[in-house]
Amino acid sequence: MRYYRLPADADSRLIASDGQNAYDLSTARASLRSFGDLASVATIVDTDIDEITDRLVQDAAVVDPETVSTEAKLPVIPNEVWAAGVTYEISSDAREQESGRPDIYQDVYENERPELFFKATSSRTVGPGNSVGIRTDSEWNVPEPELAVVIYRGTIVGYTVGNDVSSRSLEGKNPLYLPQAKVYNKCCALGPCIASTGSISDPHELDMSMTIERDGTRVFDDTTSTSKMVRTCEELTSYLTRCNAVAELTVLLTGTCLVPPDEFTLQDGDRIVIDVENIGTLTNVVETVRK
Repeated sequence: MRYYRLPADADSRLIASDGQNAYDLSTARASLRSFGDLASVATIVDTDIDEITDRLVQDAAVVDPETVSTEAKLPVIPNEVWAAGVTYEISSDAREQESGRPDIYQDVYENERPELFFKATSSRTVGPGNSVGIRTDSEWNVPEPELAVVIYRGTIVGYTVGNDVSSRSLEGKNPLYLPQAKVYNKCCALGPCIASTGSISDPHELDMSMTIERDGTRVFDDTTSTSKMVRTCEELTSYLTRCNAVAELTVLLTGTCLVPPDEFTLQDGDRIVIDVENIGTLTNVVETVRK
């Protein structure tokens, strides 16, 4: 199943889709308004999220799939968003190139312990169709398409598409500037849905693509696979939750595997389209964040 969040008058609606039909689970149980609500119920009764959904769809109203695709919002309101760095060789190469400090990032790529850092709060995170931000004080800004892991009480419960927008000119000047290069208003995008763990046979064998359009012209287009990731989702989650009481509902970005050329930087109005196989397509437009 794939889970979407649609707007409602005073709240939101939780939509489940099996690829053919879409169901409004909020009409079956008024208290189910979010993916977090569903994850909580599944934890209480000690069962799989999709098993709960299978029981509810019989009483749920059917929704037009077109409505789901056009109205979908940020699929989950994360208490925290974290990220892993240098989990792909291309990311290691890019960090080395921007910083001129190859040993630091090669050590991270090869070391047993991964690089983990705080990325965003829910207020800094946007959904499909919303604008992602680039900083006014950075001259080199790039999108970073990533497989995102949804964690509930320390357990992986689903996957979504993430965009870890980054200020490469800042992080390249000094490794200690990484928080400023990563954490700011509209720095992260997630969506369009959450694919349950049961719907993804192997998260480490998913095709991923990213295109960037500017004034109607495609200026970047590339594909890759999560099979190139040197860490596993379970490994990254284990390190994240080690001696660290993360929030009940947390999202972990697992690292970037597509990097635009060094001469490229995002501009206002650019359209970023990221697709991850069996999950969905996340589309955002770029705007400069001024405050």
